[in-house]
Amino acid sequence: MKMLSTLWNRFEEGFIVLLLTIMTLVTFIYVLLNNFYAVFYYFGGIFESSASVSDFFYGIGDFILDMAQAMTWSNALTKALFAWLIFFGISYGVRIGGHIGVDALVKLTRAPIQRLLGLIACLACLGYAALITYGSFEWISTLLQAQIGADDLGQYGIKQWHIGMIVPFGFAMVFIRYLEILYRILRHGQIGLGLADEAADAAKLSATTTGQAS
Repeated sequence: MKMLSTLWNRFEEGFIVLLLTIMTLVTFIYVLLNNFYAVFYYFGGIFESSASVSDFFYGIGDFILDMAQAMTWSNALTKALFAWLIFFGISYGVRIGGHIGVDALVKLTRAPIQRLLGLIACLACLGYAALITYGSFEWISTLLQAQIGADDLGQYGIKQWHIGMIVPFGFAMVFIRYLEILYRILRHGQIGLGLADEAADAAKLSATTTGQAS
């Protein structure tokens, strides 16, 4: 049970790491192929006096260049993975309290009032997440019926709905994360949404920097 709880709490992190890894590898391979062929062309030019050696290097260069030109899908795949990264990042930001909080006035009130305002804000976020989840699900249903291929990826059987499905899934994750926050607020586990306080962080950083300078 503890392992399942850990996996659930690290769900977004795992997918974010996976997406970043794939994006990095695809981009690295594409850039490598687009530049590495020039090395063999260079050596082919050096050994032009020997036709067999020159043709050997030129042949390898042509092969690498063909591979690079065949990777027209790499840019589209990277953009699709980046879109997935964004929507996984939204729910991850909710879980760790990474979204910016504008709550200077809220913090001037007493704890019961802060808790009430946090409850209202949480319900509003739940309503927004539910609305976007429902609306995007209707959009994906339309794309599913249309079966339109994704740009530069359709030849590999990837449809637009395959990429777009992250929208309802991502906001469903956001909805679940706010449900967890609502539960903690009702159980007096926290007062507000647990958002990031950039002003407090800046003050701490300034105090630390001043202390080191002195």
